[in-house]
Amino acid sequence: MKERIVLGNKAFFANKKTFQSKLISKNAKLKLYFSVIRPVVTYACETLISKETIINRLMDFERKILRKIFGPTYENGSWRIKTDQKLDKLIKHKNIINFARVQRLGWYGHIERNKNGQRNTRLETHFKEANGETKDTLGG
Repeated sequence: MKERIVLGNKAFFANKKTFQSKLISKNAKLKLYFSVIRPVVTYACETLISKETIINRLMDFERKILRKIFGPTYENGSWRIKTDQKLDKLIKHKNIINFARVQRLGWYGHIERNKNGQRNTRLETHFKEANGETKDTLGG
């Protein structure tokens, strides 16, 4: 996962002038993030195991980018960074973790609809373990 975040940082810094430009709207910058940077970080996210450390690293990365896009807030005569809740509200709860969960569900649906009509128990086990289910709950 570290490699994916490093690649996401490279994609961000390759477009840094675009993100810093005052001529480009925040909405356009957000679309650029969703279409260029996030796919680099979430490539093959369907197969990742959802551990707390991975989730925290992904959320930290996304909040860093969003704070650069939306900038600080002027409140009570001083500037401060936007809170995590405010950032989540600005992107309408479409954060990177929810995106990865949707991708994983789509991948699981693809496994269920394979062309042979046979279930792949090895992939099902991986999917269930990735969602935090243990071997005890899988019956094995």
